[in-house]
Amino acid sequence: MSTYALTDSWTMTRRELAHWARQPVQLLVGLVFPVMLLLMFGYLVGGGRGVTGDYLDYLVPGMLALTMAFGLEGTLLAVTQDLNKGVIDRFRSMPMTNGAVLVGRSIADMLQSALGLAVLIGVAYALGWRAHGSPGGFLGAVGLLLFFRFAMLWIGIHLAMVAGKPELVTAVQILVWPVGFLSNAFATPETMPGWLGTVVEWNPMSHTATAVRDLFGAPGGAPGHTWAAIVWPLALLAVFFPLAVRRFGRLSK
Repeated sequence: MSTYALTDSWTMTRRELAHWARQPVQLLVGLVFPVMLLLMFGYLVGGGRGVTGDYLDYLVPGMLALTMAFGLEGTLLAVTQDLNKGVIDRFRSMPMTNGAVLVGRSIADMLQSALGLAVLIGVAYALGWRAHGSPGGFLGAVGLLLFFRFAMLWIGIHLAMVAGKPELVTAVQILVWPVGFLSNAFATPETMPGWLGTVVEWNPMSHTATAVRDLFGAPGGAPGHTWAAIVWPLALLAVFFPLAVRRFGRLSK
């Protein structure tokens, strides 16, 4: 990437970060929502069918993976609002690297995702959860989580440009819920009906959650899922990243 592309992308990132300062409520809601889910499933639902040992050890990695799948509505809304207000058309008319708007949006989202991970891990530690793996395993788990988020992000960017209007974002966001809840975030696939367990095991988020559990030294982990946790996001990126870039290039043509 050229110096101009890096400069343009960073300028667009700063634009998104400035929105955080002007609209902090949206950022706070994105940070608090996963914490509420962790508390609800950890204490109100609790137990976790088929989970041996401390359920919190099993739940926290699943919640971290779930957080990486959820919370895309902010990015979807930002992209669709820029489309409808003509902001992207104005940027495209400037001497700016093509795609810098999308790169800036993705960097801002990844920064928010990293912040969300830090907050959720901090709350989990306050509740008594501990990572039992090595420091390298801990960093590897965080890397897998952010990589999964990056893949989900570009799916969201593409769908936002397909939807085109902010009012359709809710319909698109609903598609994320099956990915999150048809997974092993809260319970093991072995306790589910055969067909459902198969669907859950094939879910990309389940592979990420299982690999993260293994790196954290938590129950339900399996080292063989680490490769799947890498291959699935790579496959998703291979499909949706070029689709998003191509669709952005065709805007207003």
